[in-house]
Amino acid sequence: MSFKEFCRVLRLESESITRALTRFESTPEHQERIQSALTLLLECSRTNGKVLVLGLGKSGKIAAKIAATLSSTGTPAVYVHPTEALHGDLGVVGPQDVVIAISYTGNTEEIVSLLPVFKKRSVPVIALTGNASSKLAERARVVIDCSVAEEACSHNLAPTSSTTLTLAIGDALAISLMKDSGFTAEDFAKNHPAGSLGRRLQLEVRDLMHPIPKAPSVSPEAGVDEILALSTERKLGAVLVMDSQTLLGIITDGDLRRALRKKEQFFSMKASEIMTSNPVTVRENSLAYDALRIMEERESQISVLPVVNSSGIPMGLLRIHDLVQTF
Repeated sequence: MSFKEFCRVLRLESESITRALTRFESTPEHQERIQSALTLLLECSRTNGKVLVLGLGKSGKIAAKIAATLSSTGTPAVYVHPTEALHGDLGVVGPQDVVIAISYTGNTEEIVSLLPVFKKRSVPVIALTGNASSKLAERARVVIDCSVAEEACSHNLAPTSSTTLTLAIGDALAISLMKDSGFTAEDFAKNHPAGSLGRRLQLEVRDLMHPIPKAPSVSPEAGVDEILALSTERKLGAVLVMDSQTLLGIITDGDLRRALRKKEQFFSMKASEIMTSNPVTVRENSLAYDALRIMEERESQISVLPVVNSSGIPMGLLRIHDLVQTF
């Protein structure tokens, strides 16, 4: 029984979004309203304004999430609690700002009480509401219809379908603005310096590589004893083979195991006979996450990559182990 209820809720909430999309796509009036909202928000961002997102109760939680999504995708935004705004927090409102007011009934007293203040300061209000004849809808510059046929709550009381739809509309506004403003992955990274997402978008190979001389290197004439000693000492899984500043090849643990098949000749072999010539390399200023993809998306996975600069000069070694730990 409970599993059926679980599926019923998901179905109702997804249908609410689908119905809203159909409504928007089939009605020119809705399209014009959404375009007007996007124009206001984009102009606000371009004139160094910010978006103030208001909501109370469950709508307040949705408002805070929408504000966070806007800010992280290039549109400066803050969540403002309507009650706090009535008691001094209106000082945050600037002349270039835009308000997004969220109230399903459109008659939330605290929000309605703020509308004359926004009008006096010439701050446009975008209403996200399910009631087109509400006080909020009547006084807003733009009204976006967030109405749903029914809440997913079995008593049709708890905000469920309506909050899901409002959040989805907020996401759609934020991502549309991100595209229109030309907000790039690099811009996104600046707003996400921490966590795996930030590391993926910001860390470069040079930040994680083992630089020379910590990364072991030998000449092409080096013998097996020297190679084994360096490999054991540095424990990076590979040794670079270099002639001055020219990378000739790499000797990995796998190369050593393959060389061991030549039992009698093994200890008389030179680095040039064991190495993998012309190995795959990565630039020191490449994104570390791109290097991880190079290592993983091959038929035979690479565990160690030589790192070179723009001139092809070896700079160090990068291990897949360090990348996996980071990401």
